[in-house]
Amino acid sequence: MNAYVPFTSHDASRQWLTHLAQSAVSAVYPDRLFGDCLPNSPDGRTVVVGAGKAAAAMAKALESAWEAHCPTAPLEGMVVTRYGHSEPCRHIEVLEASHPMPDDLGIEAAQRILDRVGPLTADDLVIVLVSGGGSALLTLPAPGLELADKQAVNQALLRCGAPIQDINTVRRHLSAIKGGRLAFHAHPARVVTYLVSDVPGDEPSLVASGPTLPDDSTAADALALIEHYGIEIPDSVYHHLTKHDNAPRRDDPGFARDEALILARARDALEAARERAERSGVDVRILGDDLEGEARELGQAQGRLALECQSEIDRPLLILSGGETSVTVHGDGRGGRNVEYLLGLFAYLKGAAGIYALAIDTDGIDGSEDNAGAMFGPTCWDRARAARISPVDYLDNNDAYHFFAELDGLIVTGPTRTNVNDFRAILVLPKA
Repeated sequence: MNAYVPFTSHDASRQWLTHLAQSAVSAVYPDRLFGDCLPNSPDGRTVVVGAGKAAAAMAKALESAWEAHCPTAPLEGMVVTRYGHSEPCRHIEVLEASHPMPDDLGIEAAQRILDRVGPLTADDLVIVLVSGGGSALLTLPAPGLELADKQAVNQALLRCGAPIQDINTVRRHLSAIKGGRLAFHAHPARVVTYLVSDVPGDEPSLVASGPTLPDDSTAADALALIEHYGIEIPDSVYHHLTKHDNAPRRDDPGFARDEALILARARDALEAARERAERSGVDVRILGDDLEGEARELGQAQGRLALECQSEIDRPLLILSGGETSVTVHGDGRGGRNVEYLLGLFAYLKGAAGIYALAIDTDGIDGSEDNAGAMFGPTCWDRARAARISPVDYLDNNDAYHFFAELDGLIVTGPTRTNVNDFRAILVLPKA
């Protein structure tokens, strides 16, 4: 076991956690993911389509890998990513659209992608690049629905605290391209899907609402979820969910030749962080890569665990977790789920000595803000008191962004062009 690094100061501990997070994100960046998992070139065309915050970086990495894999088989295609998340590609066109609220450019991108794959034959291959964020970016309302209908439902789902699985179940049944419909439209061509997973449990059909992967949910399931969360929906949405249920089914023979492969997931980021920490001689405890629930409540629970562990350890301990929490919005402040989690943790610890914490969204965007997340150490409690800012008041207003901005604790990375969801790290030092 290596001797642990000397966490001799507040700044040293913060810097160590920052480098740890950088290692975690780097481990799931698309440029190193394709390896030897590419399909053979077809007799016909190879068309690449995709959507998500990592879609452009995936397309760029695929072009490089494909050039070595099939140098005589040309690629063509189109992907859509979030504004500001583009990467330059040679053969694949990159479009941009809005996230998390869909816009007209998302509709245009979805229709153009369907137009690309619609004329294909059984001799052709469709490579689909999917990552988190693709559900909002690949927006094509089902017949009878308008963009405003989907925006209203999407906004309500994001504010009600529903987990991503439930959100995407509803989204699939309001779409003309999700829930396997993109692949269904591309058949009889063979469809191979590569995913960077941002969903707890890594079920492929849930990533970006599964444009190439049908699932077993029904329109009635989507309507039941809307009723469960008490969401008000437009009459057109209610009519659609009660009158239409034409989603492709798993046993449709058109899907028989299709494949799906997850290239990166939250577990990979956590394991990269574990490896770096253990090289420093720090003990590591991974709580899971699929943790969900209210962000502030998870923060409080992990604060309790950190204090319990601190009373038992004689060397530094790193507590890691991933997944996707939820925020039920009651106030009118700013912030995403990672800073809300951190503020719940901060309020519970009350400046406990020797405990530092960091939480980021691995895509570089916490919710819809300009920060990836935030971090804090024990000295931040006294600084907050001196500035007369109350963590409880900021929590009540869902305003964790401004709380950590006051403490200079926000982490701003810009778009990372990958997305395996939340990365949370708590460094617990032994009591002096």
